[in-house]
This record gives sequence, C-alpha cells and structure tokens, in this order.
Amino acid sequence: MTSYTFTAASAEFGRDLDAAYARIAGLIDDARAVGTDMLVLPEACLGGYLPSLGSATDDEETRVRRSANLPPALELDGPELGRVVALAGDMLVLLGIREAAGPITYNTAVALTGDGVLATHRKVHQPLGENLCYAASDSFEAFDSPVGRIGMLICYDKAFPEASRTLALDGAEVIAALSAWPAARTATAANLEDDRWKKRFDLYDQARALDNQVLWIASNQAGTFGSLRFVGNAKIVGPGGDVLSATGVGPGLATATVDVQRELAGTRGGMYALRDRRPSAYRLEPVLGDYVPSPQPSSTEPSYA
Repeated sequence: MTSYTFTAASAEFGRDLDAAYARIAGLIDDARAVGTDMLVLPEACLGGYLPSLGSATDDEETRVRRSANLPPALELDGPELGRVVALAGDMLVLLGIREAAGPITYNTAVALTGDGVLATHRKVHQPLGENLCYAASDSFEAFDSPVGRIGMLICYDKAFPEASRTLALDGAEVIAALSAWPAARTATAANLEDDRWKKRFDLYDQARALDNQVLWIASNQAGTFGSLRFVGNAKIVGPGGDVLSATGVGPGLATATVDVQRELAGTRGGMYALRDRRPSAYRLEPVLGDYVPSPQPSSTEPSYA
C-alpha cells in the first residue's frame, strides 16, 4: 500500500489575478516543502467570489449592480489556468474559478497537474443569489488521479448527502470540498470560532467523511471579501470522521500523510455503510403527498454558502 500527503488551504483571494498567482505560487511552494502530493485550494481562487450573496428582497438595481461585479470568466484551456498548470509540476492541484462556457458561466472546481487539466466539477447547489450569477450543473462524477479516485464538491454541495454519496458510489476514495463559506450575517459571533455557520461547516465535513467512509479534504476562503467574512477552517478528515489536521479560522495549510487504501479498508471493514445500503427502501423521487418546499424566505441571510 502507498501513502500520499494531502494538504488543504485556508487562504484569501480577491479580484486581483496577479495577487492570486503570487498566493497560489506561495501555497504550492509551502505544500511542496512538506511533500504534498495533492493540494486543495479554495473555491473562487482566480478572481475571488461574489461580494455578497444577496437576498430574496433585492430590487432590480441591486441585482444589476451585483451582476456587474463578478469574477473574470475563464476558459479551461486559457492562459490563466495555464499559469497554474506551470506552477503545479507533478503535484495534483485543485482550485476554483468562474468558468466561461460560451455565453454561460459556472462556478467550477478544476483538478490539474503540470500535464494539464484532469477533471472539472461545476457547482450544482446554489445558495440564495448565486443563481443570478452562475448556471447550475446537474451531475457528480469521480475521476482517476495520481493519488487515487477523487470526487469534487463546491461549498453548498456538501450540505446535501446525496452529492457526496453519489461520488462514493462512483468509486471516490477521496472527496475534496472547495469552499468560500462565510460566517453568519445575522446574530453574529464576536469570536469567529463560535460562529454558527462555522459550526455547520465543520459538522458537514465530519459527517460526510463518515457517511461515505472516504478521506475528506475541505478547503475554504479566509479573511473578508465585499460584505462576506469567511470562516477558514480548512481540514482533512479521515474515513471514520476524525479530524486529522485543521488550520483554524485563519489562513494556513492543513496537511496529513495517509495510506488511503489502508484507512478505507480499516474503516469499511468494521462498519459497512456502503455495502449495507438498501436502495429499494429509499424514496428518492417525489410522490403525491410528499413534502413540497415553501418559497424562498425573504431573509437577508441565505441558508448556507
């Protein structure tokens, strides 16, 4: 069996692409210094995230203003990602961008090495306001990489158990969740460690690792951008739900060396969460009389990031 070193980043990224390249280069250098094989950077690295998530009560003027202040839309084969490919070398690097796909743009996670782009994931689940700025995808697929079979999620995707379960059933041994997950904007906590959205972020990471008995790698934005304050707390979680390494709420790198096959065999050999599923008992399609969600509330605070 083979061990690999995994690193998750908590770092701040804004609109300045030159500053983003410098930060990415520094993070890759720091990760390489500790022998990292796979580095997971946050959602929205190249050009930053949205300056705010918006609200159901936003007027048209506010929506137009937000849509005019978006990250640059980048093509997968464009020079911007090409610069990151050149920095990556033999390291597997995951990062988030706003992807241009013709007239449509997506919130996209990209996996690449010095040989080029290996895989992408376009965000499926959108918090309040993000649907005004990005199209939503409709699939989750794992892919083979130099460190094993990998699945990718973006931020709010991890709040839905079906997303990570789909990846696990597609053979993912490692799931990377790239985020720009902010702190709560109402009933705020003076200490970011006590923030309720930060607690949700952590709970999802540990629950999804345990649900699917996978190695879970969570990156996140740190610092502030626009009206958002991010909770950081990048981490690596083992398939038993134990946090192996974490950054805390500030910027930093969480690193762990893991024999993935050995850890998965040990966890899955004692509790058969995937083997013992009974799909015939699960109603995954709505039927008459099922719960119908109410319209979006007129809150100024979206449910999650």
